[in-house]
Amino acid sequence: MDIRFPEVGICGLSCRLCPSYQTAAASRCRGCKSQERMAVGCPFITCAVKKTGVEFCWDCLQNAFCQKWRDHREAGKAHDSFKSYQKLGDDINFIQAKGIKAFDEQQRNRETLLKKC
Repeated sequence: MDIRFPEVGICGLSCRLCPSYQTAAASRCRGCKSQERMAVGCPFITCAVKKTGVEFCWDCLQNAFCQKWRDHREAGKAHDSFKSYQKLGDDINFIQAKGIKAFDEQQRNRETLLKKC
């Protein structure tokens, strides 16, 4: 499978803004589409990439009916302290309105600002 946007998670999460992605420590996460994460997997890697053959949940024909993906977005908004999870639904709406390239560019700009801070 051709991974075109490795820093955008299958569920829509921005790897670029994740503290685990930005750390220089040995525990650094290289993103959910890295070889390590693809081998370990998560429900979204297993379903979208391995079973369905799509890079993102929103590319799946069943996305409007996927309770697991809906629950993931709602749980992040309600319970997660990680800002990228809180905004996951908004980010997905942005992607669907303006496209993945525009979202990737926006995240690159935010990553630059994060590194400057």
